[in-house]
Amino acid sequence: MYRGIATFTLDYGKCPRWLFERMVRLGREMTRVLIDEYGPDEFIKRLADPVWFQSLGTVLAFDWNASGLTTILTAALKEGIRGQEKCLGVFICGGKGKTSLKTPEEITSWGQKLSLPENKTNSLIYNSKMAAKVDSSLVQDGFQIYHHTFFFSRNGAWAVVQQGMNIANQTARRYHWFSEKIIDLVVEPHSGVVSDSRGVVLNLVAKESDKTRKLSAELVQSGYKTLMKDIELLRKHSSTLSRMLALKFKGEKLTFLELANAEFKTHPVLAEDFSKSCYLEKILARVTDEKPKTYEELLATPGVGPKTMRALALVGEVIYGAEPSYEDPARYSFAHGGKDATPYPVDRPTYDFTIQTMQRLVTKTKISPFEKKRINQRLIQHPF
Repeated sequence: MYRGIATFTLDYGKCPRWLFERMVRLGREMTRVLIDEYGPDEFIKRLADPVWFQSLGTVLAFDWNASGLTTILTAALKEGIRGQEKCLGVFICGGKGKTSLKTPEEITSWGQKLSLPENKTNSLIYNSKMAAKVDSSLVQDGFQIYHHTFFFSRNGAWAVVQQGMNIANQTARRYHWFSEKIIDLVVEPHSGVVSDSRGVVLNLVAKESDKTRKLSAELVQSGYKTLMKDIELLRKHSSTLSRMLALKFKGEKLTFLELANAEFKTHPVLAEDFSKSCYLEKILARVTDEKPKTYEELLATPGVGPKTMRALALVGEVIYGAEPSYEDPARYSFAHGGKDATPYPVDRPTYDFTIQTMQRLVTKTKISPFEKKRINQRLIQHPF
């Protein structure tokens, strides 16, 4: 099973009340059956898998390839288990927009209700915040995070499902995390990647970006004056740098007009502004003063965001030769492939297993035979 990132068309509008209520009811039943069948920790693990997450959304009657599946499904699950969290052993925090900002507060509240040790609660909050920071600052793919949901079990297993939007091309990309698969929060923390499209991405979590991560930590250790000398050097040669990067990404000789093409200006890497930035300098002054020892500590510093990490990465590449990865972490389209073998042939055993398992679980829910029949039809008809 592939777990990680999925890309969808950007969905507008509001979910009809009747549909949401139906999803809440079915979501409650599916959650109960899944936990009875596999236990709370396994339920968390399956939500962290885009295949299962996607198929669950299909079971609950939402469009398989719409960005709204993420936000509505997580909201329906959260509402569906409301009041039954302790019994089920599963807890859901956060959501879309402003609700996502309440995630730490909700985790704290559950920590108090469950009498969790303070360090365990703080660890859950830290992991939630770092997942959001990594996908917004270290995977610079042009998608702005607007949805963040944190799932955890009483035993400490946790998962993150968050989504970003790209207004320019009208798409949304979903990011999945699972605690069991993570060795290092800033080194390929996603246990797999699923996406429909790929592009040029400043991928600072790739293993190939190890030199960049180490050098970035060293740069902030060197002191403010030393680092600013490097920044000023980039500012002085910003025009030449832009041309160099453009040629690099294009992979061919370009005319002046091509160099000025909008695709370079809007890309998060190539759009770097080397002009005076008081905020950037303020953040660099802070981190060079605090001197975080590791790349993770650097990212965790309040105020550090995508611009700071991008500036350090470009200093490392242009001045010191530590080239980061610009390869999009997206590897696969939906987990079962396509009938035309694009991007790879259909994995029939996995495809059949997913359908059969979902059908078996649906059979155990306390819903009408008519609804079970409709759900099974959707499972057969929709590619996940």
